[in-house]
Amino acid sequence: MLNDLKRQVCKANKELEAAGVVRFTWGNVSGFDPSMGLFVIKPSGVPYAELQPELMVVMSMEGQKVEGRLNPSVDSDIHRAIYMAWPFTVSAVAHTHSTYAVAFAQAGLPIPPMGTTHADYYGGPIPVTRLMRPDEMDAQYAQHTGNLVVETAQQPERVPAVLLNRHGPFVWGKTPMDAVQNAVVLEEIAKSSYFTKMLNPQYDGMDDALLNCHFERRRTVYGQQQ
Repeated sequence: MLNDLKRQVCKANKELEAAGVVRFTWGNVSGFDPSMGLFVIKPSGVPYAELQPELMVVMSMEGQKVEGRLNPSVDSDIHRAIYMAWPFTVSAVAHTHSTYAVAFAQAGLPIPPMGTTHADYYGGPIPVTRLMRPDEMDAQYAQHTGNLVVETAQQPERVPAVLLNRHGPFVWGKTPMDAVQNAVVLEEIAKSSYFTKMLNPQYDGMDDALLNCHFERRRTVYGQQQ
């Protein structure tokens, strides 16, 4: 079932490690098939080097395991909430614990657009969620977390990422590799934004005209859609 999507998801998960945005098993990628209402996700606790397509887990939109001998990632309900919110916009989700993106998340700070690298991929600030309430830290914690990501993302196509407060980034895209690319770019812009503020604490970010110019230019001139 969904063998091609399993291969894509497996390859994308391995790419997280190759790109240096995860350690150990700290991250995951999933892919969604809207025609079947199912998504494929990395199994829990399996090192990236040991991943194979047949180990990927197929999940339903009701949160039930449909296929797979291993348990799905503990973040599967977060991925599911994102797919349920935007089934025709998002076809893949990636989560990492990359250092600089996590630093912004732990500080409870959004990542403002500082320059054109940010603007090429993200058409606005990377938002950060509110803190989770105590009543959300129950048996449905992952589902509440996913709902919080959805609540925070105001423009899921223009800004395909959210920083989960005290946790880390969740990003998405049209394909598993697209989501991985967005995750890698997010870490790079988090790093450059951090150093920019260190060098010039008074600089609050680029103007909207330049931001919009680069965001639209990449899509109209180069035809690269998110």
